[in-house]
Amino acid sequence: MQIGSTLRDIRKSKNLSQGDIEKRTGLLRCYTSRVENGMTVPTIDTLEKYASALEIPLYTFFYDGKSPLKRPHLIAKNRTAMFGETGPELRELKRFAKALSRMDDRSRSLLIYMAQGMARRSKND
Repeated sequence: MQIGSTLRDIRKSKNLSQGDIEKRTGLLRCYTSRVENGMTVPTIDTLEKYASALEIPLYTFFYDGKSPLKRPHLIAKNRTAMFGETGPELRELKRFAKALSRMDDRSRSLLIYMAQGMARRSKND
């Protein structure tokens, strides 16, 4: 995988100079040159800056295929959503998580113990 050559190809395809990239990212022109020539391996943070400057998704630097990747579906098309994946239940769970984050460990343990007892009782009914 040649991140540097990918960076150069994308930059040139958008008719941008290394100076343009410097202005957009704040990274020195000589640093971009070292990355493009394979002398330096950029961090993920730096790649995010390049991706933002080039207006491309970050995965483009790692993807060698010809056709773009399709975004994965979070919920498979052939099943129904489980409780808490969508709609009002998701909002309730987010509120519950926020409330739990504000509790101390003792209160959180007590609440979990009570919820487990309630779940056992409803399962036996």
